[in-house]
Amino acid sequence: MPQRILSALFIASLAMPSTTRSQSPSASAASDTLGRFPQVTGESLAGKRFDLPREFEGDLNIVLVAFKRDQQRDVDSWMPFLKKLTRTGTNVRIYEIPTLGRGYRLMRPMIDGGMRRGIPDPSVRAATITLYLNKTPFRSALQIPTEDSIYVLLVDRDGAVHARAAGPFEAAAAAAFKQQFDSIPITTRGIGSP
Repeated sequence: MPQRILSALFIASLAMPSTTRSQSPSASAASDTLGRFPQVTGESLAGKRFDLPREFEGDLNIVLVAFKRDQQRDVDSWMPFLKKLTRTGTNVRIYEIPTLGRGYRLMRPMIDGGMRRGIPDPSVRAATITLYLNKTPFRSALQIPTEDSIYVLLVDRDGAVHARAAGPFEAAAAAAFKQQFDSIPITTRGIGSP
């Protein structure tokens, strides 16, 4: 339960409005039907720096983007389904991406430290990458219209989004996500990769 309390405190900080300038999405994002994960830098709760999407560790990566205090519950609701989906022998990784405005960078040691202490599982800390950035262009590139929902995205290392869902787990949304996942060629999913 301490993890839940610290997660709630962290997510509470996400609910505060950030001051961002509106920017139009990049040309590459506009041409992609499901959006494109933009080039951003973040750090995992294990202290590893990531230049995303290039340094996502899977051939495909399930990325859960959260913005607000009560969204950890929605993220958690997807985990049993996503863990089962990634047990298929494919090189697919799951990441939680708490997304904060740039103004929170000064509080990063406190925010990340609190989350780190609240998550005892090293593999979860290694797969939780906090982003401190201008959220407007980030959301635009991913075609995320609002911060009122979490987004579950299937992303490759080039940033292409192959599947997406929004909000808490629902059977119909999960079935659609799995159908999109299954439609990706096996070689893209990493089966048989060295």
